[in-house]
Amino acid sequence: MRTPFIAGNWKMHKTVADTVKYVKELRGLVKDMTGVEIVVAPPFTALHAAGEAARNSNVGVAAQDLHWEREGAFTGEISAGMIAETGAEYVIIGHSERRTLFGETDASVNRKIAAAFAGGLMPIVCIGETLDQRDRNETFSVLDRQIRDGLDGVTSEQLVQLVIAYEPVWAIGTGRNATPAQAAEAHGHIRKRLQQWFGAQPSELCRVIYGGSVKPENIGDLASQPDVDGALVGGASLDVKAFFDIVSRSRDAAV
Repeated sequence: MRTPFIAGNWKMHKTVADTVKYVKELRGLVKDMTGVEIVVAPPFTALHAAGEAARNSNVGVAAQDLHWEREGAFTGEISAGMIAETGAEYVIIGHSERRTLFGETDASVNRKIAAAFAGGLMPIVCIGETLDQRDRNETFSVLDRQIRDGLDGVTSEQLVQLVIAYEPVWAIGTGRNATPAQAAEAHGHIRKRLQQWFGAQPSELCRVIYGGSVKPENIGDLASQPDVDGALVGGASLDVKAFFDIVSRSRDAAV
């Protein structure tokens, strides 16, 4: 039984003060909650404050990106070691916005995964197809390429530790979300490829979560699919009550 994993990606939202207020309220809401892993991903400027506010609670903290080098002349970039120093334990890698807006590739995703593991961080690795790719029936081939090239060199032991987030690009911030059947089909394909390339046991233990216009209203149907192990939540995670609702419904759907 895989523990449901719910992460809130705040993107470029919330100040340090906003972050502290949110995390303190969230930790109070979930303090007695078990059977689900809860993570928030604030912007870099608020990572340390989030780490402090979440200390000794069941709320984890993730960065939204990292650079693959430990240090160097990379203006504006953040290393795994710098992220870990804030108290964050997770990092989102390869989000579709990083791929489409900032030129992230499967090769850079692969380097960042290696850097995350080397720095003691758990990667949340994003994969998914665009609307054009889906319309051309290329969904599975795109997912295959992203898994094969992005996870190249990842060991079976490491696969168990990371989280894969399937996020159909056409459903992110659009209000459209994959139907439970579409999500189940994509997640089932991902699980099958993981079994083929990493073995039965690691693939069964690796959590594959869904991202793309997740809301309290649709998380129950999505999370009830056998290969959907939680969600990477965007806009709905900015409201602490809505995020708590998503966490609660996801956990209940998995029971």
